[in-house]
Amino acid sequence: MKIVVATRNFGKLREIQTGLQGLGIELLSLADFPEAPEVIEDGGTFEANAVKKAQALCAYTSLPALADDSGLQVDALAGAPGIRSARFAGEGASDDENNAKLISLLHGVPPECRSARFRCALALAWPDGQVQIVEGIAQGRILEAPRGKRGFGYDPLFYSPELHATFAEVEAEQKLAVSHRGQALKKLRDLLRSLEAKP
Repeated sequence: MKIVVATRNFGKLREIQTGLQGLGIELLSLADFPEAPEVIEDGGTFEANAVKKAQALCAYTSLPALADDSGLQVDALAGAPGIRSARFAGEGASDDENNAKLISLLHGVPPECRSARFRCALALAWPDGQVQIVEGIAQGRILEAPRGKRGFGYDPLFYSPELHATFAEVEAEQKLAVSHRGQALKKLRDLLRSLEAKP
């Protein structure tokens, strides 16, 4: 089975490939469909944005389409950056620019008040109109300075108590074992396996 993933983010695509390996699924991405229309992520939740992207790509390609919308919620910032995580420092902002803004806004906030979580919503849209949604959450806190060179996005600032490290300090497989996207992908694996098992 072919599934097209609604992303141009290579790091995100690689995590999804790792999370779904062994299922006999061929994953395509927006790189395989360069003419696919851009989807404006104007939903009020991660779930709404994921569904919108998945449905649009499914309609365009006539293939099952998987879309992820995920982001960081920082308690000291009333849940920001939230659904604007990729655009926190402005449209087209780099990971370094987004991280710099986060560090700046949390300047002087003590460690015990830096609790945060990554949230991920995965939506799988099928050509028959069905949409299935799974979610994952990873709890942690934001450091005062980045640590680690792996990962992407806010990974160098996000300290995971389960890993005793930031998401950027560990191998991809270790991160995926506890991350928000990893949890959502485990649920998606179970979902896809249950579909395979149906007569």
